[in-house]
Amino acid sequence: MSALVNVPESAAPGEIVDIKVLLQHPMETGFRTGPDGKLVPRNIIHSLRCLYLGEEVFAAELFPAVTANPFFAFTLVAEMTGQVEILWVDDSEEEHRETRTLTVG
Repeated sequence: MSALVNVPESAAPGEIVDIKVLLQHPMETGFRTGPDGKLVPRNIIHSLRCLYLGEEVFAAELFPAVTANPFFAFTLVAEMTGQVEILWVDDSEEEHRETRTLTVG
């Protein structure tokens, strides 16, 4: 599973920065039939979190009505140089992670 994560390379202290995340995921509800006539197994992302400097700054709980390849956009206040981590879990219960560095100065 892949993700496109857009975090500014740099920001001024106290600046509000935009974080954009596009997850490549089928978001299968378990109700659709495949070419063989059998139900495609359910596989949805059920949680997404963003950590900045180790603190949670954004969280979302997702449900089957969410489209494939979901897009998220949110803001955070740049305090100091550190890691922005995007974590998500789907029905496989495996935690996926993308990390970017935000340089503040």
